[in-house]
Amino acid sequence: MAASAFPGILSNEGSLLVDARVIEQMADLMHDTAFFIKDAAGRYLVVNQSLVERHGLRDKSQMIGRRPCDVCPGDYGRIPTEQDEHVLRTGQPIVERLELFWRKPNVPEWGLTSKLPVRDAQGRVAGLIGISKDLAAPVSRDDVPPKVARVLRYLETAYDEPVSPSSLARKAGMTPARFARVIKRIHGISPMQLITQTRISVGSRLLCETDDSVAEIALECGFADHSAFTRAFRAVTGESPTEHRRRSRQG
Repeated sequence: MAASAFPGILSNEGSLLVDARVIEQMADLMHDTAFFIKDAAGRYLVVNQSLVERHGLRDKSQMIGRRPCDVCPGDYGRIPTEQDEHVLRTGQPIVERLELFWRKPNVPEWGLTSKLPVRDAQGRVAGLIGISKDLAAPVSRDDVPPKVARVLRYLETAYDEPVSPSSLARKAGMTPARFARVIKRIHGISPMQLITQTRISVGSRLLCETDDSVAEIALECGFADHSAFTRAFRAVTGESPTEHRRRSRQG
């Protein structure tokens, strides 16, 4: 279904507020963000050019009317499809979920995914609208306060220790609230998400580069045990550590 067949996406008591074609034109300007609108079956109605290019495709028509699992093979199509089904079934949004996703040709990248249900005049979920934004530091390292820079360097090597947002804030000589604002400005995520990102990134590398057991890697990355690591790893990547290791070694 082309965007022209779905001209209005927002309404208030039946009144058209926004033309989907205008939103599509605006979304094409967001080069670091994948944007999409889907119908009640989870099929793409509107996509921006960034999303098309992330899938290694040339034209938006290759995605319109299809679900993620129809466009992308394996877990990278299955996981977003299951997310869509949950939002459409329950009406519960997904807000800034930290995820590790892949771009063509298989380059891992971190991003924050948000999906909000779109309701019709009767309040029924009629589709969803969402974004997946790349994580990249919006400020130069030279602009990072020295104490915060030291804390970030500390986290890069002390991820196996019992660090927490509050303990990092203390090391930076800041209140937790101020520290959270600074980290959000630097990395675009919360301190807890930064800790998780650091640990999962290290875990992913160790799974690919070593023969250490999953339990050993869990402890090396600062997790309490094998189960805690597996839960966190699956929540972020959509696959278990064992599945990730097997897939990475297959090619």
